Amino acid sequence: MVLKTNSALGEVAISNNVIAEIAGAVATKCYGVVGMASRNKKDGIVNLLKPDSMSKGINISVENDGVVIEIHLVAEYGININTVCKSIVNRVRYTIENNVGIKVNRVNVRVEGVRVD
Repeated sequence: MVLKTNSALGEVAISNNVIAEIAGAVATKCYGVVGMASRNKKDGIVNLLKPDSMSKGINISVENDGVVIEIHLVAEYGININTVCKSIVNRVRYTIENNVGIKVNRVNVRVEGVRVD
Protein backbone atom coordinates (compact mmCIF):
# COMPACT_ATOMS: atom_id res chain seq x y z
CA MET A 1 0.00 0.00 0.00
CA VAL A 2 1.19 3.49 -0.76
CA LEU A 3 0.45 6.65 1.21
CA LYS A 4 0.06 9.74 -0.99
CA THR A 5 0.49 13.34 0.09
CA ASN A 6 -0.31 16.38 -2.04
CA SER A 7 1.34 19.78 -2.01
CA ALA A 8 1.49 22.82 -4.27
CA LEU A 9 4.46 21.27 -6.10
CA GLY A 10 2.83 17.91 -6.79
CA GLU A 11 2.10 14.51 -5.33
CA VAL A 12 4.45 12.34 -3.29
CA ALA A 13 3.81 8.61 -2.90
CA ILE A 14 5.54 6.87 0.01
CA SER A 15 5.60 3.09 0.22
CA ASN A 16 4.85 1.28 3.47
CA ASN A 17 8.24 -0.45 3.15
CA VAL A 18 10.00 2.91 3.44
CA ILE A 19 8.12 3.77 6.61
CA ALA A 20 8.80 0.28 8.00
CA GLU A 21 12.55 0.54 7.29
CA ILE A 22 12.78 3.92 9.02
CA ALA A 23 10.76 2.72 12.02
CA GLY A 24 12.89 -0.43 12.28
CA ALA A 25 16.14 1.52 12.15
CA VAL A 26 14.94 3.89 14.87
CA ALA A 27 13.59 1.10 17.10
CA THR A 28 16.78 -0.98 16.97
CA LYS A 29 18.85 2.03 18.05
CA CYS A 30 16.89 2.29 21.32
CA TYR A 31 18.49 1.01 24.49
CA GLY A 32 17.35 -2.48 25.50
CA VAL A 33 16.28 -3.66 22.05
CA VAL A 34 18.07 -6.80 20.85
CA GLY A 35 16.43 -6.80 17.42
CA MET A 36 13.26 -7.13 15.41
CA ALA A 37 11.14 -10.27 15.76
CA SER A 38 9.09 -12.38 13.41
CA ARG A 39 6.49 -14.83 14.69
CA ASN A 40 5.84 -18.08 12.86
CA LYS A 41 2.03 -18.23 12.72
CA LYS A 42 1.97 -22.02 12.36
CA ASP A 43 4.28 -22.93 15.25
CA GLY A 44 4.05 -19.79 17.39
CA ILE A 45 7.86 -19.58 17.49
CA VAL A 46 9.54 -16.17 17.57
CA ASN A 47 12.62 -15.64 15.39
CA LEU A 48 15.15 -12.84 15.76
CA LEU A 49 15.54 -11.13 12.38
CA LYS A 50 18.83 -10.18 10.78
CA PRO A 51 19.62 -6.44 10.62
CA ASP A 52 19.08 -6.34 6.85
CA SER A 53 15.42 -7.45 7.14
CA MET A 54 14.07 -5.02 9.73
CA SER A 55 10.87 -4.28 7.87
CA LYS A 56 9.59 -7.86 8.34
CA GLY A 57 9.07 -7.21 12.05
CA ILE A 58 6.93 -4.13 11.38
CA ASN A 59 3.36 -3.82 10.13
CA ILE A 60 2.14 -0.54 8.64
CA SER A 61 -1.52 0.31 8.08
CA VAL A 62 -3.09 3.52 6.84
CA GLU A 63 -6.12 5.03 8.57
CA ASN A 64 -7.60 8.53 8.65
CA ASP A 65 -4.77 10.27 6.74
CA GLY A 66 -2.14 8.81 9.04
CA VAL A 67 -0.35 5.58 9.74
CA VAL A 68 -0.48 2.97 12.48
CA ILE A 69 2.87 1.30 13.11
CA GLU A 70 3.08 -2.06 14.85
CA ILE A 71 6.59 -3.09 15.93
CA HIS A 72 7.51 -6.64 16.99
CA LEU A 73 10.80 -6.90 18.84
CA VAL A 74 12.97 -8.89 21.22
CA ALA A 75 14.08 -7.07 24.37
CA GLU A 76 17.15 -7.49 26.54
CA TYR A 77 16.77 -9.25 29.89
CA GLY A 78 16.88 -7.05 32.98
CA ILE A 79 15.53 -3.82 31.50
CA ASN A 80 12.34 -1.97 32.30
CA ILE A 81 10.21 -2.99 29.31
CA ASN A 82 7.63 -0.24 29.87
CA THR A 83 10.29 2.50 29.76
CA VAL A 84 11.91 1.04 26.65
CA CYS A 85 8.55 0.79 24.85
CA LYS A 86 7.68 4.41 25.69
CA SER A 87 11.07 5.48 24.35
CA ILE A 88 10.50 3.54 21.12
CA VAL A 89 7.02 5.02 20.65
CA ASN A 90 8.25 8.59 21.13
CA ARG A 91 11.33 8.23 18.92
CA VAL A 92 9.52 6.45 16.08
CA ARG A 93 6.65 8.96 16.10
CA TYR A 94 9.03 11.94 16.13
CA THR A 95 11.25 10.56 13.36
CA ILE A 96 8.42 9.59 11.00
CA GLU A 97 6.48 12.82 11.48
CA ASN A 98 9.51 15.11 11.11
CA ASN A 99 11.52 13.29 8.43
CA VAL A 100 8.73 11.86 6.27
CA GLY A 101 5.98 14.39 7.00
CA ILE A 102 3.28 11.80 7.68
CA LYS A 103 1.00 11.89 10.71
CA VAL A 104 1.44 8.89 13.00
CA ASN A 105 -1.85 7.93 14.64
CA ARG A 106 -0.48 5.12 16.82
CA VAL A 107 2.70 3.17 17.48
CA ASN A 108 2.10 -0.27 19.00
CA VAL A 109 5.12 -2.09 20.41
CA ARG A 110 4.86 -5.84 20.94
CA VAL A 111 7.65 -7.50 22.87
CA GLU A 112 7.72 -11.02 21.45
CA GLY A 113 10.53 -12.31 23.63
CA VAL A 114 13.36 -11.55 26.03
CA ARG A 115 16.93 -12.54 25.31
CA VAL A 116 18.99 -13.76 28.24
CA ASP A 117 22.76 -13.70 27.75
